[in-house]
Amino acid sequence: MSGLQGVRLLLMWGCACLWLPSLAHGALVISRDHEAPQEAGGAARSLQKRSTAEATVEVYSVTVDCTVTSRFAHTVMTSKALNKANSSQEIFFEVELPKTAFITNFSMEIEGQVYVGEVKEKEKAKKQYEKAVSSGQTAGLVKASGRKMEKFSVSVNIAAKSNVTFVLTYEELLQRKLGQYEILTRVKPKSLVNEFQIVTNIYEPQGIAYVDAYATFLSNDLLPLVEKTVSDKKAHISFSPTMEQQRKCPGCDGTLIDGDFVIKYDVNRAKNLGDIQIVNGYFVHFFAPPDLPRVPKNVVFVIDVSGSMSGKKIAQTREALLTILQDLHEEDHFALIKFDHTIREWRNSLSKATKENVAEAMVYVRRIVDEGGTNINDAVLRGVKMLVKDRQEKKLPERSIDMVILLTDGMPNSGISHLPTIQQNVRSAMGGNMSMFCLGFGNDVDYSFLDVMSKQNKGLARRIYEASDAALQLQGFYEEVSSPLLLEVDLHYPDNAVDFLTTNHFDMLFNGSEIVVAGRLTDNSLDNFLVEVFGQGFEEDFKVQGQAIAVNWDAMYPEEEYIFGDFTERLWAYLTIQQLLEKSKTGSPDEKANATAKALDMSLQYSFVTPLTSMVVTKPETEDGTDSPLIADKLTEEQRQQEERANRFSSPALYTHSYSAAPTYFVDGDPHFMIELPDRDDALCFNINDKPGTIFTLVRDPDSGILVNGQIIGDKKIPPDGKINTYFWRFGIVHRTLGVRLEVSTQDISVFQDGKRVRLLWSDTASLKGPNVDLLVTKGRSLTVTLKDSVKFVILLHKVWEKHPYHRDYLGFYTLDSHLLSPSVHGLLGQFYHGIEYEVSDLRPGEVPEKPDATMYVKGQELNVTRGWQRDFRRDEKNGENVPCWFIHSNGTGLIDGDATDYVVSGLFKTI
Repeated sequence: MSGLQGVRLLLMWGCACLWLPSLAHGALVISRDHEAPQEAGGAARSLQKRSTAEATVEVYSVTVDCTVTSRFAHTVMTSKALNKANSSQEIFFEVELPKTAFITNFSMEIEGQVYVGEVKEKEKAKKQYEKAVSSGQTAGLVKASGRKMEKFSVSVNIAAKSNVTFVLTYEELLQRKLGQYEILTRVKPKSLVNEFQIVTNIYEPQGIAYVDAYATFLSNDLLPLVEKTVSDKKAHISFSPTMEQQRKCPGCDGTLIDGDFVIKYDVNRAKNLGDIQIVNGYFVHFFAPPDLPRVPKNVVFVIDVSGSMSGKKIAQTREALLTILQDLHEEDHFALIKFDHTIREWRNSLSKATKENVAEAMVYVRRIVDEGGTNINDAVLRGVKMLVKDRQEKKLPERSIDMVILLTDGMPNSGISHLPTIQQNVRSAMGGNMSMFCLGFGNDVDYSFLDVMSKQNKGLARRIYEASDAALQLQGFYEEVSSPLLLEVDLHYPDNAVDFLTTNHFDMLFNGSEIVVAGRLTDNSLDNFLVEVFGQGFEEDFKVQGQAIAVNWDAMYPEEEYIFGDFTERLWAYLTIQQLLEKSKTGSPDEKANATAKALDMSLQYSFVTPLTSMVVTKPETEDGTDSPLIADKLTEEQRQQEERANRFSSPALYTHSYSAAPTYFVDGDPHFMIELPDRDDALCFNINDKPGTIFTLVRDPDSGILVNGQIIGDKKIPPDGKINTYFWRFGIVHRTLGVRLEVSTQDISVFQDGKRVRLLWSDTASLKGPNVDLLVTKGRSLTVTLKDSVKFVILLHKVWEKHPYHRDYLGFYTLDSHLLSPSVHGLLGQFYHGIEYEVSDLRPGEVPEKPDATMYVKGQELNVTRGWQRDFRRDEKNGENVPCWFIHSNGTGLIDGDATDYVVSGLFKTI
């Protein structure tokens, strides 16, 4: 479990301005000479709060200072630590930063000696890195960390009684999405810090429209510690709790600070021309005019329904499409094309998004199921052809945008499968007249292929991560591109006044986003700096012009010591490098080579760690007289994907137990109920004991008509200890809306629908696909039940030795996709499907030494709970895997609603 991992001690963190990950993910970590975490025996050792290094290492300062100047964020993270031991120790510094940021500096100060990083061409730095690896030294690396972050890590050997200061600096241009800028701080220190401070200063000459600062962990006691001061053009936000204020309870070492700290803001947008700022010979133009009417869109959704989309992916795709369809505006036109090895259209032309058409499309979407191969080429070309035909026949509004949105999770393996040929076919068919947006679902998709194909056709690609919120990811992406305001936007500046201009033509401006153009001035005289913006609007062309006026920063912020005076130049460099890196993926070989060369030169000139450069820091000599470099790299999206693929097959961290981001709820054994809570990296468990033959309601959702009951069976006879164990041996599953009923026992599986019965045996491997339910039997092991547009259940069969004197065969019941059920779901398992709030404190010795007790605060009650283990049999059906959990005594009393007897029913398919 998070924070319970043995001898390593968490010290430092980072995110958009900061991310504080848990020990399971790493952070600033201190250990002795790469000492590996020891295998802890029992649940008690997994809850140790102190490492063997903790007493000898003191982290006395952690500071994150983020300055945002006209959307350009400059973040400095500083951490100071002292080795109080009588021997040297290896100290690891790991910090997570946004993947859109460029590291610009890293330094270490050890006993007055400063070691500063130097940005070098990646190939040159690689030789030093390879030398470090071959010599067995630890080299600093940057690795992927979740969707938005990447982890920078270094290590250094610190002599006895010595101290070290780490300083990391990175910069990024904040992107406006859905009408706001966001700075996310994930705060999970897992230990107390003497001086803990997060400070963010925001300077926006346009004027600040609003600033919100909140955190998931803020209690009434901590809320006043978030200081927010907002004036017209400046905001100051700080959070600096003392060690006592950080404590979870008086006298204990646990910290209350555990969650996300978020700052969201936007600026005033009173002018159609936008905002132009000129500082030190460089200018930046922000353009996002308010109150423009949206341009109608004609969108063809091309949906992969190949076999690899089975299960959760296809269910989440359906869920997202149902929401997206309801968000269409009536002046929009849309079409649905689903594909595997064949192509199937909902209709042979686009339909206007009337209420009637949307309702019919939703019926069609609900019937989407996975089938065969993956023919991307023909599917996309079918969508393009439909748009071209309807445009030629004047069925679409003249001032409207044509777009194709492709969602796929795999490589093309049917029809044309050569990726460059598909890209060329699509580019030729679109002819620069429409946009393509590609959504790559999961880790097996070739993201680079989709990325290039999108950029070649006025669009962009986005990765959709396999998780419980995939449907929300799809909806969020669609929301970003669903409301175009202007087409073919051109921003013009005097030719004789500027050079080295970033991209100044944009295919579209979407509602809630922002266009940013920067450049260098050749003439410092601004008497004739005329700015013009042209675009195609909903009913007429958009045109606005105006004279640029330089902002006097000293007059605007007279009391500030302005420490970021070259921000416009660095913003220009950042934006130019980002755009050159994009150009290096598309175009002719010469164009790619030129873009790469320019991006490399600028990365070196401005000391940005980009995919073309690395930062090298030479560590102090070790006792054997050798030194080794630390290398900081920048990952491409393709490298992130490769790393994530590799991580899928690596063993999980000690005491972490998670199959996916989605929680799983199950009952197995005699009978043990388990509630997994991956957001908290924790679990709750309880037993239900009753007489054999009792039937309990596990899941009941009156809104969807789903019911799951289970009946327990006892041992064959009374064991010597006099205690009869009970197990689930029979489950009844009903979906009244779909007219499906299943009876699953340790002997067989029966399906009842439309007055007919189908019987399946555990002794066979079988698959049964129906319009409303899919069943998959794995011989002698498991049954997977997938209800149409709804939840998935897995039932495990536990075979016991036939001649065992006491025990019988029994079943385990596991719930997946529980988020698809309604808020009214209940039952012994169902009541937890939408989460539960609780706190645990006062850890103390229990009756068994390896199982400590604690106090749990839940549902307004104070319970005595015990740290124990339950077994999860999904991966190892014979022995199971031990999962640490908080055990609630007395049939779950205090945790479950009411009493266990309230869940007893009179029949396998009854509700009372």
